[in-house]
Amino acid sequence: MRIALLAPLPPERNGIADYANHFRAALEQNGVQVLTPLAGCPATSDALQARLDAFDWNGVDLVHAELGGGRLIEFQALQRLRQRFPRLPLTATVHDPERLVWRRARMPWPLAWAQRLPSPFPQAATLLCDPLTLSEERRLAAGLTRLITLTRLGGECLAKRMRLAPGQLAVIAHGNLDIAAAPPPPLEPLRLLYFGFIYRGKGIEDLLSAMAKVFERQPALRERLSLTLAGGTAAEMAFGGHGDYLQQLQALIAELKLGASIQWRLDLPAEEIPALIQAHHALVLPYRESKKLSLLGAQRGTSGALSWAAACGRGAITSDARAFAEEVAEGNGAIFPQGDVDALADRLETLAHHPELALSWAERAGEIGHERRWTETARRFKQVFADACARSAA
Repeated sequence: MRIALLAPLPPERNGIADYANHFRAALEQNGVQVLTPLAGCPATSDALQARLDAFDWNGVDLVHAELGGGRLIEFQALQRLRQRFPRLPLTATVHDPERLVWRRARMPWPLAWAQRLPSPFPQAATLLCDPLTLSEERRLAAGLTRLITLTRLGGECLAKRMRLAPGQLAVIAHGNLDIAAAPPPPLEPLRLLYFGFIYRGKGIEDLLSAMAKVFERQPALRERLSLTLAGGTAAEMAFGGHGDYLQQLQALIAELKLGASIQWRLDLPAEEIPALIQAHHALVLPYRESKKLSLLGAQRGTSGALSWAAACGRGAITSDARAFAEEVAEGNGAIFPQGDVDALADRLETLAHHPELALSWAERAGEIGHERRWTETARRFKQVFADACARSAA
């Protein structure tokens, strides 16, 4: 089988690029030839069209795209390919259901003009344009041979919002690297880890506030509980109109008197990630859903960090944002209401007093990680692709 993969790829620094890179390697190990005609393509209409024109689309059996992360180029490519090749099998993994892309690349005048104005005018323009965006999403969704989500909840929400036909959707969990198991470290001190890209909206401030609250309630736990903040710091995410986010976090840590309990591991090489995760007892992912996005729909995706947790055999405490509750519902972690600092402090305190929970979470997480190895995930995708090709040929 020969497919064209439309996706961000390293050296781009985001979760979908990481996912697509592992996905491509796993497919190739399963005998699928993967071509990447849009790799490094500038996000402009002319550059996209030039890439589409330069590639032999009749030379592939299927085109698969990774949709999400605020990117539009893959969505636009699918639109143009469907118009040009009505019978070419097109599939897509939707990382941010219940929508495909959430916004248009271009808005009609005068909404396009409003995008150049200060906040809240761009947000208002996006909201006013949303009926047109949704119509385009549904039109493309109807023209895709198969759509894939990473969770059942995400699939249910996508199918309803995009009005998918029966049999058009498949659910395939986020693939995991095959990482050798390692027992958790000694239970004292209890080592917690935030892992992921570090930027606003991840709820890191809530986690720091919850840690401070735990120490205020139980001063003795300062010697028994530590937190590592680890992950990528892409410049476009860590910097912006509100200043240097890392410096703001460091200032908050100082204000809350948490310096002795916090460690940093920033921009570590990929080969060091498993050892980092396995040196801790559990991950903590306190994500908050975007209030702006909530005006357009519910985001029901998952997290690459949870995939790493399972692959490394570690449980997680997560907020109930996105589809996280589904991901830790099998005895591999606990949830709390997003934004509820008191509830998060309760979860941390419970784990500190009952660290054996981390051991049971780790055992179950390891089993899940084994079930979701990339080799198995690629095999499932290959079957979906084969079915899509057969459907298009019928």
